[in-house]
Amino acid sequence: MQRDSFLSDNCPPMGIYETLYAFHDSFGQFMGTTGTHPWSQGFPLTTQLEGGPPLPSRVEVTFEDRFYPKAWGHPRLREAIAAHYNGFYGSSIAPENVMVFAGGRPGIYAVLAYLKRHVEVRIGNAEWPAYLDIMTQTETSWRVVPFTEENGFHPPNSAYYDRTGLNHKTHLLPIISNPGNPTGHTRAGAELEELIDMAEQPGHGILLDEAYEMFHASKGVSGIRYVKDLDDSNVFLAGACTKGLQCPGIRIGWIIASRKNVETLSNYSSFGMGGVSHPSQLYAVELLEPSRVALAREAVERHFGMQRERYGAAFRDMGLGVFTGDGGFYHWLKLPDDLDAGELNRRLFRHGAAILEGTDCDMARPHAKDPAYVSPYRSWFRFSFGPLLPETFESDVALFGRVLEEYRADVAAGRAG
Repeated sequence: MQRDSFLSDNCPPMGIYETLYAFHDSFGQFMGTTGTHPWSQGFPLTTQLEGGPPLPSRVEVTFEDRFYPKAWGHPRLREAIAAHYNGFYGSSIAPENVMVFAGGRPGIYAVLAYLKRHVEVRIGNAEWPAYLDIMTQTETSWRVVPFTEENGFHPPNSAYYDRTGLNHKTHLLPIISNPGNPTGHTRAGAELEELIDMAEQPGHGILLDEAYEMFHASKGVSGIRYVKDLDDSNVFLAGACTKGLQCPGIRIGWIIASRKNVETLSNYSSFGMGGVSHPSQLYAVELLEPSRVALAREAVERHFGMQRERYGAAFRDMGLGVFTGDGGFYHWLKLPDDLDAGELNRRLFRHGAAILEGTDCDMARPHAKDPAYVSPYRSWFRFSFGPLLPETFESDVALFGRVLEEYRADVAAGRAG
Protein backbone atom coordinates (compact mmCIF):
# COMPACT_ATOMS: atom_id res chain seq x y z
CA MET A 1 0.00 0.00 0.00
CA GLN A 2 1.41 3.37 -1.06
CA ARG A 3 1.81 6.04 1.60
CA ASP A 4 -0.22 9.22 1.38
CA SER A 5 1.46 11.87 -0.74
CA PHE A 6 2.68 14.98 1.05
CA LEU A 7 1.74 17.09 -1.97
CA SER A 8 -1.72 18.41 -2.74
CA ASP A 9 -4.00 16.42 -5.02
CA ASN A 10 -5.54 19.69 -6.23
CA CYS A 11 -3.12 20.11 -9.11
CA PRO A 12 -4.52 18.57 -12.29
CA PRO A 13 -2.80 19.26 -15.63
CA MET A 14 -3.85 22.34 -17.56
CA GLY A 15 -6.62 21.73 -20.11
CA ILE A 16 -4.33 21.67 -23.15
CA TYR A 17 -2.15 19.06 -21.48
CA GLU A 18 -5.19 16.98 -20.61
CA THR A 19 -5.90 16.85 -24.34
CA LEU A 20 -2.29 15.95 -25.13
CA TYR A 21 -2.25 13.14 -22.55
CA ALA A 22 -5.59 11.80 -23.75
CA PHE A 23 -4.31 11.94 -27.33
CA HIS A 24 -1.21 9.94 -26.41
CA ASP A 25 -3.30 7.33 -24.61
CA SER A 26 -5.52 6.96 -27.68
CA PHE A 27 -3.05 7.29 -30.56
CA GLY A 28 0.04 5.85 -28.88
CA GLN A 29 2.32 8.73 -29.88
CA PHE A 30 2.92 12.23 -28.61
CA MET A 31 1.31 15.10 -30.46
CA GLY A 32 3.85 16.80 -32.71
CA THR A 33 5.59 13.63 -33.85
CA THR A 34 5.66 12.79 -37.56
CA GLY A 35 2.21 11.92 -38.86
CA THR A 36 0.26 13.87 -36.22
CA HIS A 37 -1.77 17.05 -36.67
CA PRO A 38 -1.19 19.56 -33.81
CA TRP A 39 -4.39 21.55 -34.20
CA SER A 40 -4.76 21.73 -30.41
CA GLN A 41 -1.43 23.36 -29.66
CA GLY A 42 -0.54 27.00 -29.17
CA PHE A 43 2.85 27.42 -30.75
CA PRO A 44 3.97 28.99 -34.03
CA LEU A 45 6.25 27.65 -36.70
CA THR A 46 9.79 27.73 -35.35
CA THR A 47 11.39 27.86 -38.79
CA GLN A 48 12.12 30.95 -40.87
CA LEU A 49 9.01 32.48 -42.44
CA GLU A 50 8.99 33.66 -46.02
CA GLY A 51 10.41 37.18 -45.97
CA GLY A 52 11.20 36.89 -42.29
CA PRO A 53 14.55 36.94 -40.52
CA PRO A 54 16.55 33.76 -39.88
CA LEU A 55 16.46 32.36 -36.36
CA PRO A 56 19.78 32.64 -34.51
CA SER A 57 21.65 29.34 -34.37
CA ARG A 58 23.98 30.14 -31.44
CA VAL A 59 24.92 32.66 -28.78
CA GLU A 60 28.29 33.33 -27.18
CA VAL A 61 28.53 32.38 -23.51
CA THR A 62 31.35 33.81 -21.39
CA PHE A 63 32.53 32.92 -17.89
CA GLU A 64 30.31 35.72 -16.54
CA ASP A 65 27.24 34.04 -17.99
CA ARG A 66 27.90 31.08 -15.73
CA PHE A 67 27.39 33.26 -12.65
CA TYR A 68 24.04 33.35 -10.93
CA PRO A 69 21.66 35.53 -12.99
CA LYS A 70 20.30 38.78 -11.59
CA ALA A 71 16.88 38.40 -9.99
CA TRP A 72 15.16 40.91 -12.28
CA GLY A 73 16.83 39.89 -15.53
CA HIS A 74 20.00 40.40 -17.55
CA PRO A 75 20.72 44.14 -18.01
CA ARG A 76 21.16 43.68 -21.77
CA LEU A 77 17.79 41.98 -22.11
CA ARG A 78 15.94 44.50 -19.95
CA GLU A 79 17.42 47.28 -22.10
CA ALA A 80 16.45 45.44 -25.31
CA ILE A 81 12.87 44.90 -24.13
CA ALA A 82 12.48 48.54 -23.10
CA ALA A 83 13.90 49.66 -26.45
CA HIS A 84 11.52 47.28 -28.24
CA TYR A 85 8.45 48.98 -26.74
CA ASN A 86 9.83 52.52 -26.92
CA GLY A 87 10.93 52.16 -30.53
CA PHE A 88 7.76 50.62 -31.90
CA TYR A 89 5.03 52.06 -29.66
CA GLY A 90 6.48 55.46 -28.71
CA SER A 91 6.51 54.69 -24.98
CA SER A 92 9.17 55.85 -22.54
CA ILE A 93 9.66 52.88 -20.23
CA ALA A 94 12.99 52.22 -18.51
CA PRO A 95 14.78 48.89 -17.99
CA GLU A 96 13.65 49.20 -14.35
CA ASN A 97 10.06 48.70 -15.61
CA VAL A 98 10.97 45.24 -16.97
CA MET A 99 10.93 41.97 -15.01
CA VAL A 100 12.20 38.87 -16.84
CA PHE A 101 10.69 35.42 -16.28
CA ALA A 102 11.19 31.92 -17.66
CA GLY A 103 8.28 32.34 -20.08
CA GLY A 104 5.06 34.33 -19.96
CA ARG A 105 3.04 32.19 -17.57
CA PRO A 106 5.48 32.35 -14.60
CA GLY A 107 5.17 36.13 -14.79
CA ILE A 108 1.37 35.96 -14.79
CA TYR A 109 1.50 33.46 -11.92
CA ALA A 110 3.74 35.76 -9.86
CA VAL A 111 1.50 38.79 -10.39
CA LEU A 112 -1.57 36.90 -9.21
CA ALA A 113 0.27 35.23 -6.33
CA TYR A 114 1.10 38.63 -4.85
CA LEU A 115 -2.22 40.39 -5.41
CA LYS A 116 -3.59 41.98 -2.27
CA ARG A 117 -6.77 40.39 -0.96
CA HIS A 118 -8.97 43.38 -1.75
CA VAL A 119 -8.21 43.03 -5.49
CA GLU A 120 -10.79 41.17 -7.56
CA VAL A 121 -9.93 39.81 -11.00
CA ARG A 122 -12.33 40.08 -13.93
CA ILE A 123 -11.83 37.66 -16.79
CA GLY A 124 -13.72 36.79 -19.95
CA ASN A 125 -15.75 33.59 -19.94
CA ALA A 126 -13.65 32.11 -22.77
CA GLU A 127 -9.92 32.61 -22.20
CA TRP A 128 -6.61 30.70 -22.18
CA PRO A 129 -7.05 27.53 -20.05
CA ALA A 130 -3.98 28.17 -17.86
CA TYR A 131 -5.57 31.29 -16.35
CA LEU A 132 -8.08 29.07 -14.56
CA ASP A 133 -5.34 26.88 -13.10
CA ILE A 134 -3.25 29.88 -12.07
CA MET A 135 -6.17 31.71 -10.44
CA THR A 136 -7.18 28.54 -8.59
CA GLN A 137 -3.70 27.75 -7.29
CA THR A 138 -3.07 31.36 -6.20
CA GLU A 139 -6.52 31.52 -4.55
CA THR A 140 -7.39 34.57 -6.62
CA SER A 141 -10.86 36.07 -6.31
CA TRP A 142 -12.41 36.39 -9.77
CA ARG A 143 -15.65 36.98 -11.61
CA VAL A 144 -16.40 36.06 -15.20
CA VAL A 145 -17.39 38.57 -17.89
CA PRO A 146 -19.88 36.99 -20.35
CA PHE A 147 -18.51 35.89 -23.74
CA THR A 148 -21.44 34.96 -25.97
CA GLU A 149 -22.54 34.86 -29.56
CA GLU A 150 -24.73 37.86 -28.78
CA ASN A 151 -21.80 40.06 -27.73
CA GLY A 152 -19.54 38.56 -30.38
CA PHE A 153 -17.13 37.25 -27.72
CA HIS A 154 -16.03 40.86 -27.40
CA PRO A 155 -17.78 42.62 -24.50
CA PRO A 156 -17.24 46.36 -24.02
CA ASN A 157 -14.37 47.56 -21.88
CA SER A 158 -16.84 48.80 -19.28
CA ALA A 159 -17.96 45.21 -18.55
CA TYR A 160 -14.58 44.51 -16.97
CA TYR A 161 -14.94 47.44 -14.55
CA ASP A 162 -18.60 47.01 -13.56
CA ARG A 163 -18.74 47.72 -9.84
CA THR A 164 -22.30 46.52 -9.25
CA GLY A 165 -22.50 44.96 -5.77
CA LEU A 166 -18.97 46.02 -4.77
CA ASN A 167 -17.92 48.34 -1.98
CA HIS A 168 -15.31 51.07 -2.38
CA LYS A 169 -12.58 48.90 -0.83
CA THR A 170 -12.60 46.39 -3.70
CA HIS A 171 -10.15 47.11 -6.50
CA LEU A 172 -10.45 45.58 -9.97
CA LEU A 173 -7.82 43.89 -12.14
CA PRO A 174 -9.09 42.52 -15.48
CA ILE A 175 -7.05 39.80 -17.17
CA ILE A 176 -7.37 40.07 -20.94
CA SER A 177 -5.40 38.25 -23.61
CA ASN A 178 -5.01 40.67 -26.51
CA PRO A 179 -5.22 39.43 -29.23
CA GLY A 180 -7.46 36.94 -27.54
CA ASN A 181 -6.77 33.28 -26.94
CA PRO A 182 -8.90 31.33 -27.96
CA THR A 183 -11.12 33.80 -29.83
CA GLY A 184 -8.66 36.01 -31.73
CA HIS A 185 -10.65 39.13 -30.84
CA THR A 186 -8.40 42.17 -30.48
CA ARG A 187 -8.67 45.54 -28.78
CA ALA A 188 -6.77 48.12 -30.78
CA GLY A 189 -6.81 51.83 -31.54
CA ALA A 190 -9.43 53.89 -29.72
CA GLU A 191 -10.88 50.84 -27.96
CA LEU A 192 -7.50 49.87 -26.51
CA GLU A 193 -6.82 53.49 -25.54
CA GLU A 194 -10.13 53.57 -23.65
CA LEU A 195 -9.26 50.29 -21.89
CA ILE A 196 -5.91 51.60 -20.70
CA ASP A 197 -7.49 54.87 -19.57
CA MET A 198 -9.92 52.85 -17.43
CA ALA A 199 -7.04 50.74 -16.09
CA GLU A 200 -5.14 53.82 -14.91
CA GLN A 201 -8.06 55.13 -12.86
CA PRO A 202 -7.80 54.92 -9.02
CA GLY A 203 -8.74 51.46 -7.74
CA HIS A 204 -8.26 49.93 -11.18
CA GLY A 205 -5.49 48.02 -12.92
CA ILE A 206 -5.09 45.49 -15.71
CA LEU A 207 -3.06 42.43 -16.61
CA LEU A 208 -2.89 42.55 -20.39
CA ASP A 209 -1.41 39.38 -21.85
CA GLU A 210 0.17 40.41 -25.15
CA ALA A 211 1.70 37.08 -26.17
CA TYR A 212 0.11 37.47 -29.63
CA GLU A 213 1.20 41.11 -30.01
CA MET A 214 2.47 40.70 -33.59
CA PHE A 215 -0.42 38.57 -34.88
CA HIS A 216 -2.64 41.40 -36.04
CA ALA A 217 -3.08 43.55 -39.14
CA SER A 218 -1.40 46.43 -37.28
CA LYS A 219 1.75 44.25 -37.12
CA GLY A 220 1.90 45.00 -33.42
CA VAL A 221 -0.70 45.91 -30.81
CA SER A 222 0.23 46.86 -27.24
CA GLY A 223 -1.43 48.79 -24.46
CA ILE A 224 1.90 50.46 -23.66
CA ARG A 225 1.19 52.89 -26.50
CA TYR A 226 -1.57 54.50 -24.41
CA VAL A 227 -0.18 54.29 -20.85
CA LYS A 228 0.17 57.81 -19.44
CA ASP A 229 2.08 57.10 -16.21
CA LEU A 230 3.27 53.53 -15.83
CA ASP A 231 5.03 54.19 -12.52
CA ASP A 232 1.83 55.52 -10.95
CA SER A 233 -0.38 52.66 -12.15
CA ASN A 234 -1.20 49.00 -11.68
CA VAL A 235 -0.89 48.23 -15.38
CA PHE A 236 0.88 44.92 -16.03
CA LEU A 237 1.77 43.92 -19.60
CA ALA A 238 2.91 40.34 -20.24
CA GLY A 239 5.09 39.59 -23.25
CA ALA A 240 7.32 36.75 -24.41
CA CYS A 241 9.57 35.39 -27.15
CA THR A 242 7.12 32.51 -27.57
CA LYS A 243 4.85 33.59 -30.41
CA GLY A 244 5.90 36.43 -32.72
CA LEU A 245 9.59 35.81 -32.13
CA GLN A 246 8.95 32.08 -32.79
CA CYS A 247 10.99 30.70 -29.90
CA PRO A 248 8.81 29.01 -27.25
CA GLY A 249 11.63 26.65 -26.32
CA ILE A 250 13.97 29.28 -24.88
CA ARG A 251 11.36 30.08 -22.16
CA ILE A 252 11.80 33.85 -22.00
CA GLY A 253 8.95 36.15 -21.03
CA TRP A 254 8.54 39.40 -19.14
CA ILE A 255 6.21 41.67 -17.23
CA ILE A 256 6.17 45.42 -17.88
CA ALA A 257 4.97 47.31 -14.79
CA SER A 258 5.73 50.16 -12.41
CA ARG A 259 9.11 50.21 -10.73
CA LYS A 260 7.44 49.46 -7.39
CA ASN A 261 5.63 46.40 -8.75
CA VAL A 262 8.78 45.21 -10.54
CA GLU A 263 10.63 45.48 -7.21
CA THR A 264 8.08 43.15 -5.62
CA LEU A 265 8.41 40.67 -8.47
CA SER A 266 12.20 40.77 -8.31
CA ASN A 267 12.09 40.16 -4.56
CA TYR A 268 10.01 37.06 -5.29
CA SER A 269 12.59 35.98 -7.86
CA SER A 270 15.38 36.32 -5.30
CA PHE A 271 13.99 33.38 -3.33
CA GLY A 272 11.33 31.75 -5.50
CA MET A 273 12.94 31.67 -8.93
CA GLY A 274 16.62 32.58 -8.69
CA GLY A 275 16.62 34.44 -11.97
CA VAL A 276 16.47 33.08 -15.52
CA SER A 277 19.07 31.25 -17.65
CA HIS A 278 21.69 33.67 -19.00
CA PRO A 279 22.13 31.83 -22.34
CA SER A 280 18.38 31.99 -22.95
CA GLN A 281 18.32 35.69 -22.10
CA LEU A 282 21.24 36.37 -24.44
CA TYR A 283 19.43 34.48 -27.20
CA ALA A 284 16.41 36.72 -26.59
CA VAL A 285 18.64 39.81 -26.97
CA GLU A 286 19.53 38.55 -30.45
CA LEU A 287 15.86 38.02 -31.28
CA LEU A 288 14.99 41.58 -30.25
CA GLU A 289 17.51 43.30 -32.52
CA PRO A 290 15.36 46.12 -34.02
CA SER A 291 15.93 45.48 -37.72
CA ARG A 292 15.29 41.81 -37.15
CA VAL A 293 12.00 42.51 -35.33
CA ALA A 294 10.90 44.82 -38.15
CA LEU A 295 11.25 41.94 -40.61
CA ALA A 296 9.52 39.55 -38.22
CA ARG A 297 6.49 41.83 -37.81
CA GLU A 298 5.95 41.96 -41.56
CA ALA A 299 6.42 38.23 -42.10
CA VAL A 300 4.29 37.14 -39.13
CA GLU A 301 1.31 39.27 -40.16
CA ARG A 302 1.57 38.21 -43.80
CA HIS A 303 1.93 34.47 -43.17
CA PHE A 304 -0.53 33.99 -40.34
CA GLY A 305 -3.04 36.44 -41.80
CA MET A 306 -3.08 34.32 -44.95
CA GLN A 307 -3.54 31.15 -42.91
CA ARG A 308 -6.36 32.69 -40.85
CA GLU A 309 -8.26 33.74 -43.96
CA ARG A 310 -8.09 30.47 -45.88
CA TYR A 311 -8.77 28.17 -42.93
CA GLY A 312 -11.71 30.39 -41.96
CA ALA A 313 -13.17 30.12 -45.47
CA ALA A 314 -12.76 26.33 -45.44
CA PHE A 315 -14.49 26.01 -42.07
CA ARG A 316 -17.42 28.13 -43.24
CA ASP A 317 -17.77 25.88 -46.27
CA MET A 318 -18.04 22.90 -43.88
CA GLY A 319 -20.96 24.53 -42.09
CA LEU A 320 -19.06 25.51 -38.94
CA GLY A 321 -19.80 28.74 -37.15
CA VAL A 322 -16.70 30.92 -37.39
CA PHE A 323 -16.55 33.50 -34.58
CA THR A 324 -12.88 34.42 -34.81
CA GLY A 325 -11.53 37.93 -34.44
CA ASP A 326 -8.71 39.44 -36.49
CA GLY A 327 -5.74 38.45 -34.34
CA GLY A 328 -3.76 35.45 -33.07
CA PHE A 329 -3.36 32.13 -34.85
CA TYR A 330 -6.51 30.32 -33.75
CA HIS A 331 -10.02 29.89 -35.06
CA TRP A 332 -12.87 29.95 -32.54
CA LEU A 333 -15.48 27.64 -33.99
CA LYS A 334 -18.94 26.24 -33.27
CA LEU A 335 -20.01 22.80 -34.37
CA PRO A 336 -23.32 22.50 -36.26
CA ASP A 337 -26.34 20.56 -35.02
CA ASP A 338 -25.33 20.84 -31.35
CA LEU A 339 -22.53 18.32 -31.86
CA ASP A 340 -20.16 17.72 -28.96
CA ALA A 341 -16.53 18.89 -29.30
CA GLY A 342 -15.37 16.19 -26.88
CA GLU A 343 -16.77 13.45 -29.07
CA LEU A 344 -15.31 15.11 -32.17
CA ASN A 345 -11.92 15.13 -30.47
CA ARG A 346 -12.08 11.43 -29.61
CA ARG A 347 -12.77 10.72 -33.26
CA LEU A 348 -9.91 12.96 -34.38
CA PHE A 349 -7.52 11.13 -32.02
CA ARG A 350 -7.89 7.99 -34.13
CA HIS A 351 -6.43 9.92 -37.08
CA GLY A 352 -3.55 11.51 -35.20
CA ALA A 353 -5.29 14.87 -34.80
CA ALA A 354 -6.75 16.92 -31.96
CA ILE A 355 -8.42 20.25 -31.28
CA LEU A 356 -8.82 22.13 -27.98
CA GLU A 357 -12.33 21.72 -26.64
CA GLY A 358 -14.16 24.91 -25.76
CA THR A 359 -14.99 23.62 -22.29
CA ASP A 360 -11.27 23.79 -21.43
CA CYS A 361 -11.39 27.54 -22.13
CA ASP A 362 -14.39 28.09 -19.84
CA MET A 363 -13.30 30.33 -16.94
CA ALA A 364 -16.58 29.64 -15.12
CA ARG A 365 -16.15 25.87 -14.92
CA PRO A 366 -15.05 24.26 -11.66
CA HIS A 367 -11.32 23.62 -11.55
CA ALA A 368 -11.97 20.09 -10.33
CA LYS A 369 -14.10 18.15 -12.80
CA ASP A 370 -17.77 18.29 -11.84
CA PRO A 371 -20.07 16.08 -13.96
CA ALA A 372 -23.04 18.22 -12.93
CA TYR A 373 -21.60 21.33 -14.57
CA VAL A 374 -22.65 21.93 -18.18
CA SER A 375 -20.39 24.36 -20.00
CA PRO A 376 -21.92 26.74 -22.55
CA TYR A 377 -18.99 25.83 -24.82
CA ARG A 378 -19.52 22.10 -25.25
CA SER A 379 -20.11 22.59 -29.00
CA TRP A 380 -17.20 25.02 -29.37
CA PHE A 381 -13.52 24.44 -30.00
CA ARG A 382 -10.24 26.16 -30.79
CA PHE A 383 -8.36 25.19 -33.93
CA SER A 384 -4.69 26.22 -34.06
CA PHE A 385 -3.09 26.93 -37.41
CA GLY A 386 0.03 28.28 -35.67
CA PRO A 387 2.34 25.29 -36.22
CA LEU A 388 0.93 24.26 -39.60
CA LEU A 389 2.99 24.49 -42.78
CA PRO A 390 1.25 26.14 -45.74
CA GLU A 391 1.57 22.97 -47.81
CA THR A 392 -0.50 20.89 -45.35
CA PHE A 393 -3.61 23.05 -45.82
CA GLU A 394 -5.40 20.77 -48.29
CA SER A 395 -4.74 17.60 -46.31
CA ASP A 396 -5.67 19.29 -43.00
CA VAL A 397 -8.98 20.49 -44.38
CA ALA A 398 -9.72 17.14 -46.02
CA LEU A 399 -9.03 15.16 -42.83
CA PHE A 400 -11.03 17.48 -40.61
CA GLY A 401 -13.96 17.56 -43.04
CA ARG A 402 -14.02 13.78 -43.37
CA VAL A 403 -14.11 13.19 -39.60
CA LEU A 404 -16.77 15.86 -39.12
CA GLU A 405 -18.99 14.37 -41.82
CA GLU A 406 -18.61 10.87 -40.37
CA TYR A 407 -19.66 12.21 -36.98
CA ARG A 408 -22.67 14.02 -38.42
CA ALA A 409 -23.70 10.91 -40.36
CA ASP A 410 -23.47 8.75 -37.23
CA VAL A 411 -25.62 11.21 -35.29
CA ALA A 412 -28.21 11.29 -38.06
CA ALA A 413 -28.29 7.49 -38.12
CA GLY A 414 -28.45 7.20 -34.33
CA ARG A 415 -25.04 5.54 -34.12
CA ALA A 416 -23.20 8.23 -32.09
CA GLY A 417 -22.94 7.87 -28.35
